[in-house]
Amino acid sequence: MAEKNQQTYSSANGYSRTTDPESSPFQSDEELKRQKRIKLFTYIGIFIVFQIIVMTVFGLTVMKVKTPKARWGEISVETLNSVPATPSFDTTFEAQIRIKNTNWGPYKFDAGTATFLYQGVTIGKVDIPKSKVGMRSTKKIDVEVSLDTNALPSSSTLGSELSSGVLTLTSQVQLKGKVELMLIMKKNKNASMDCTIAFDLASKTVKSLECK
Repeated sequence: MAEKNQQTYSSANGYSRTTDPESSPFQSDEELKRQKRIKLFTYIGIFIVFQIIVMTVFGLTVMKVKTPKARWGEISVETLNSVPATPSFDTTFEAQIRIKNTNWGPYKFDAGTATFLYQGVTIGKVDIPKSKVGMRSTKKIDVEVSLDTNALPSSSTLGSELSSGVLTLTSQVQLKGKVELMLIMKKNKNASMDCTIAFDLASKTVKSLECK
């Protein structure tokens, strides 16, 4: 009697519960496939984002070309003679030019010249040979410099400066070259410097050296 009442209740509500033994495995397989596709797309998205980050960092660091820097290093004075009354001076010193390359590729530069001036007038030059600076390294070139006052005009204020005990000169260098990256990209870069050198006439040494 209870079974009959249950059947009647089910019919009265307009539906009956049925179970298809083949539908459950089919739905499970479809769900697994869907989850696998979601994982695959997720991995692809992560890989793409990772590649973008790597390429951005690569472009901002390795592929960014910086201008090499040229600077005077150690200066060792051999002779320094001055006569305020004339006025005149002559000096010979050994110096080291340093070309610093911070790029991820070599820097090749042509032969150049270092010019020494007193109040804008050239009083001497020294040749800088053609060379190459390895990636992220510094090239050191030793030179010997000889300067005198032969080219200075007679109206020069050199006499009063020599009497003060300090002789101030300026030096300029510009080297034309190219930075090479990945063996395929070359970019023109000039290594330059503008320095002020002060000599102490009493001790015959370099008092100060400032470069920019």
